[in-house]
Amino acid sequence: MGRTPSSAAGPKGLLLAGGEHLILRPKSGTGASRADQGVRPTMTIAEQASELVAGLDEDRFTWRPGPDKWSIEECLGHLVVAGQQRVRVLEEGIRRGRERGLTGEGPFRYGPVERWFVRTSEPPVRRRAPAPRRFRPQHGQPVSAVLPTFLHLQSQLMAQAEAAWGLDLRRVKVASPVSRFLPMSLGMALAQTASHERRHLEQALRVRHQLP
Repeated sequence: MGRTPSSAAGPKGLLLAGGEHLILRPKSGTGASRADQGVRPTMTIAEQASELVAGLDEDRFTWRPGPDKWSIEECLGHLVVAGQQRVRVLEEGIRRGRERGLTGEGPFRYGPVERWFVRTSEPPVRRRAPAPRRFRPQHGQPVSAVLPTFLHLQSQLMAQAEAAWGLDLRRVKVASPVSRFLPMSLGMALAQTASHERRHLEQALRVRHQLP
């Protein structure tokens, strides 16, 4: 179980329920914690994506394992489309939380529905559902366009996570990915964004293992 950071420790992580952390940025000289194996650093996601596409030409990057299956390109493209929308939602929620003075220190306790929603986003996938039309990626985009855009998105998400430091992650609400009419806590929104990225990176890795 990770230790609760003091307010002077800087934005090492955001406290989740049970004292676990959403790690924002690994510090040199710090050991691994349970959170490193649960809600991983966004930078690790960026590194995983870079390794995933290393050495791929355009044909392999856009290769589909089946007529109704996504390519590596489409897995990353979906994360870009969905992630850009999430950045706007997180930014607005953080701004409103600051304006309202909704600050607090963890650990923060979340409801069972939110925790279930985050768990269902984690790999391995237990229930598959088609992506909403607005989050479906284009097909045929070059790796030289998709990967830099994805990496830039990770920097944006990192910035939003750090901007949330010091807020009450339970009381600050943002729209859920399902509907803007279904609010969820900022802490769980950050955690779900990371788990959703891991879900589709694992999907892309499975495609890589099937490449001809």
